Amino acid sequence: MTGFDRETLSKRVAEFERRPQHLGDRKAAAVVLAVVVDPKGPGIVVTKRPDTMRAHPGQWALPGGRIDPGESPEQAALRELDEEIGLGLSPDTVLGRLDDYSTRSGYRLTPVVVWAGPVVDRIAPNPAEVARLHIAYEAELSVEPRFKRIRQSPAPVIQLLMFRTLIHAPTAAVIYQFRELALYGRTTRVDELEQPVFAWR
Repeated sequence: MTGFDRETLSKRVAEFERRPQHLGDRKAAAVVLAVVVDPKGPGIVVTKRPDTMRAHPGQWALPGGRIDPGESPEQAALRELDEEIGLGLSPDTVLGRLDDYSTRSGYRLTPVVVWAGPVVDRIAPNPAEVARLHIAYEAELSVEPRFKRIRQSPAPVIQLLMFRTLIHAPTAAVIYQFRELALYGRTTRVDELEQPVFAWR
């Protein structure tokens, strides 16, 4: 274990100098890095969207969605966590935010870090929004990313080999920044990492 516990993570997130991004003409959304704990240790919840969804069908994602009028990113994150995987958590589980990440499809994502704790037996994925759910433990998070060049952009596409598949940005970028901070105490910027072309729409 390299320090992936609540006390250390809380301290690292509190000290993290996050980079916000202007909303501009993008839609505001929040995604949740929900840390759950079971006998295997702590890990974050990662989901796969159903193929029937209108937006980004079949893609890997973190729980999250659009921020409603009057909501903070933290409030939206907790609401989406409850709606998608059935975890109703209190505001005191929120540790803080990571860097905003703007997507090619027109969203500004604000990642919210939440320490859910030993709640794995309470997880109840909503089948309308979640086709599969996995927990990325330290072994998965510590795998080094791949950076792939594409002709459509000068920036590299980030890929994470997890759950026997490749996860791409924006999800991969947010997970990568989290893992750098949570496991190693490093501040690694990811806002310029590219998404694959299929995620641009």
